[in-house]
Amino acid sequence: MNLARSLGSVGGLTLASRILGLARDMLLAEFVGANFASDAFAVAWRMPNMFRALFAEGAFSAAFIPMFNRKVADKDGPGLPAGLACSEDALSELLPALVLLTVLLELLAWPATYIISLGFHGVSHEQFAFAVMLTRFTFPYLMLISLASLAGGILNSLHKFWVAAAAPILLNIAQIVALVFFHTHEPLSTTRYQAMSVTIGGALQLAWLAHACWSSHVRLKLKRPTINEDVKRLIKLIGPAAAGAGAVQFNLLVSTALATGLLPHGSVSYIYYADRLNQLPLGLIGIGLGTVLLPTISHQLGRGADAEAMATQNRGLELALFFTLPATVALVICGVPIIRGLFQHGQFDASDAVRTGQALAAFSIGLPSYILVKVLTPGYYARHDTKTPMRFAIISIAVNLALNLALILPLKHVGPPLATALASTVNVWLLYHTLKKRGHFEPDARLRRRIPRLALAAILMGIALFFVAPLIDPYLTGSIFRRAGGLVALVGAGGLVYAAACLVTGGFVLDDLKLMLRRTRQA
Repeated sequence: MNLARSLGSVGGLTLASRILGLARDMLLAEFVGANFASDAFAVAWRMPNMFRALFAEGAFSAAFIPMFNRKVADKDGPGLPAGLACSEDALSELLPALVLLTVLLELLAWPATYIISLGFHGVSHEQFAFAVMLTRFTFPYLMLISLASLAGGILNSLHKFWVAAAAPILLNIAQIVALVFFHTHEPLSTTRYQAMSVTIGGALQLAWLAHACWSSHVRLKLKRPTINEDVKRLIKLIGPAAAGAGAVQFNLLVSTALATGLLPHGSVSYIYYADRLNQLPLGLIGIGLGTVLLPTISHQLGRGADAEAMATQNRGLELALFFTLPATVALVICGVPIIRGLFQHGQFDASDAVRTGQALAAFSIGLPSYILVKVLTPGYYARHDTKTPMRFAIISIAVNLALNLALILPLKHVGPPLATALASTVNVWLLYHTLKKRGHFEPDARLRRRIPRLALAAILMGIALFFVAPLIDPYLTGSIFRRAGGLVALVGAGGLVYAAACLVTGGFVLDDLKLMLRRTRQA
């Protein structure tokens, strides 16, 4: 399989989804701003969003896809029918468990909201009740996205990556429609409709993926739950995978809870908006690479092609750094101007932009780590090892909690994002060191040669942006066309300098473009 070509397909659709998500957040900032209403929605959205990352982009895929691929790749077995039978067994256990979980969460919405917000900071009983209501509106999304992840995992294993990558677009469309057509002058009312749209978007995602499975002649039947060996293995793998894949999400949950409970209103919103922008490169590169790498590596290992799996992971890490290093430098240096150009209008004022930009710069320090986790964990999951990433994730969560407690009061809204970034760096170092120690990953000569050159190119771009950003800053306020022009100029200047620096330093050469476009045989 051509890794760059598959990444382009997934990454392009993921980029479209993230751009729509960015448009949604711009509308949310305009109509709601940064206050209690936006904080309440950020808290209500945090847990479903965490489950999306854990299941749709993490745990279920990590446990299910290697199992499905090994059954399909087994030359002595029935192939695809065996994989589909395994899927039906998984569905028979997953559906009733999700229904029960959703009912319990709806019944326990009050204590659940308290846990993920620490009771908010200085709110009235009526305000907290409003936050609980928003949480109840969003909780059904957990069930819908988890079922969608099963369908998406099957489609990814069949190398139909684009279908699952397109599904989040429907969620963003549902939320944008709610903001455009149902916003009011009252922020609380606007966030109420926004919370409802989360579950509507989840239903649309599930319907889209179910239709795609049906069109691909994948038609799972509901049957009585039976715990056979495959189901036992899946259950055994999925728990550790959830902890391993969700370290960043758990850390964000901890950061949100502490910020809600200890900092003034609006602080959670600063962190929310910063995280959403930080998710743009993470979604484009990290999720795209993780989606493509796991089935590819597991299929290669399933047929004994260990050397191919090693090469695939080297190229994945190289691609991740090629895109991530400049994004990190740009967001750290130009965080405030970018936030100003995107969000500073309507209810979102200049002071909100500065504070959100500060949080964004702190988040972005960990951007390489967030993405490298997506590149390194398939090396474990493809070998059915979900416990090692889980152990490292627990260490990361403990580091995050300690750093949060140490930094949140002196650094306020900057403390939680910085703690999350540093904790993620610890996690990725442990993942890399252990893979290398086990002999499952060894940086090849090309990767060792490219990394310092890519880093130098990113630094040169950062120096240029440091001087260019103040010149463009006056064009980042005003009409939407003026702001769009300013942002295009800022991003374009950085992109041109980075491209030129890569060619000069040898971090990326013209022959790479030919290699990316060349078709290779399927793995």
